[in-house]
Amino acid sequence: MATKLKTFSVRNADRGTVLATRATLASSFVARFFGLMGRRGVPDGGGLLLTRSASIHSFFMRFRFDAVFINREDRVVKVVPTMRKWWVAFGGRGARDVLELPAGVAAATKTQPGDRLVFAEPRDEP
Repeated sequence: MATKLKTFSVRNADRGTVLATRATLASSFVARFFGLMGRRGVPDGGGLLLTRSASIHSFFMRFRFDAVFINREDRVVKVVPTMRKWWVAFGGRGARDVLELPAGVAAATKTQPGDRLVFAEPRDEP
């Protein structure tokens, strides 16, 4: 991941779309382990980037979400749309981090494997 910001925006450079305006970083073991557990959802424009996470689970989750697995070059390697509760997802070859987004964002932004994501200062507009 190119940014060291704790809150940031995420843009799909290949499609010219915005995936998140105010995503947050989960880089510690505890932050990655708990992820979105216990939350009621991901707010519009929000997201959670779990670093060093080539696989995730949705145990104890109350909602569905999109999971976008990315490699070291911030390229999408796999998209899991509307991941269901009590499920496990693996990013596959090259996956290093995963961006969890509100369900439907990946489809709405037409994000697919091969796309390059850009991380920048947070944005207030959608």
